[in-house]
This record gives sequence, structure tokens and C-alpha cells, in this order.
Amino acid sequence: MRLSLTSPPTRNIAVFCASVDGAQPLYRQIAEELGTTLANREIGLIYGGAKVGLMRAVAEACLAAGGHVTGVIPHVLVDLEVAHRGISELHVVDTMHTRKALMGQKADAFLILPGGFGTLEEMFEVLAWQTLKLHSKPTVLLNIDGFYDLLLAFLDHAVTQGILKQKNRANLLVATSVESALEALSTVL
Repeated sequence: MRLSLTSPPTRNIAVFCASVDGAQPLYRQIAEELGTTLANREIGLIYGGAKVGLMRAVAEACLAAGGHVTGVIPHVLVDLEVAHRGISELHVVDTMHTRKALMGQKADAFLILPGGFGTLEEMFEVLAWQTLKLHSKPTVLLNIDGFYDLLLAFLDHAVTQGILKQKNRANLLVATSVESALEALSTVL
């Protein structure tokens, strides 16, 4: 199923983030800043299609600023009534795997905001795809107020332990602001 309100832009970024707002108001503020900035730069937003949490914040800010928002959501979440029906395009797919595959296909780059298991799983899958040379799209982790410091320390630990290759660790770019994140993606956006 596909609903469409406007034509998609030529440049698109997939944003992975939480379906909750989190404990810090800054997370929502940055999600809204990102959505507004994407719209102002005419970069399309591709996200998980939900109307909850940071996903809702980034999508609604992008829409409010006149941007194009594409959501990809599996049937199981539509049935739980979390699908955002007011976005530019909504793709309803069969599985979570199909969701990630379609988001990856449509995106020119990936940006990660704070999130839990689902967000981390999405991030690590696109990084694994890159390691396997299935794509060469950049991935930026937006480390808001040190949210991902411990994860980044773990990845560095995995490198020192010889488990993760440094060249693959280097595929995960890190930024601390919306501006620096988009600057890191400027070669494709």
C-alpha cells in the first residue's frame, strides 16, 4: 500500500531513531531541528513511518517546513495504530526486514538519532551491508549529548581486541550536531 501527497526529492536520507521521546528534551529538540533542516535543504526524509516518539518529531518538523516525508512501516505496526497517515508517502510492507531493505534502497545516506534495540539493529545492519560492499552509502551517528559514548567506546574496544577491523569501524561517522552530521554527508547530499 502506498499513499503519496507530493513528489519525492532527488536526495534522501534515512533516519533511524526511537519510537519514544526519551528522558532528555534535547533528543526531541534535535529531531525537530533535523526535520526542519532537511526540508529547508530540500532533502527528503525516509523513516519508519510511525506517529510516535522521535520518529514523529522528525517527520512532523520536516512536514511543517514543507519537506517530503516517506515512511516505511510493516503491517504489524499499522495494526497497532502507530502508522503516520499524514506524511507524503507511506509504504506498508510485510516484514521488518522488508522495511529496512526498502529504506536502504531509497536512501542516499543514513543518520542515526538516539534509539533502542530497533535503532541499533537498523544501524548495524546498514553498516554490515557496507562492510559486505552491498552499498557505499555513508552512515552518521548523531551523538547527542554523549548518548552513544559507551557504544562508541565498545566499538573502539572491539577494534583493539581484533574483532572489528578499523577500516570497518571507520565506516560509522560520528557527529554532535545536525549541522556537522549533514556536513559529514555532504558528498552525497
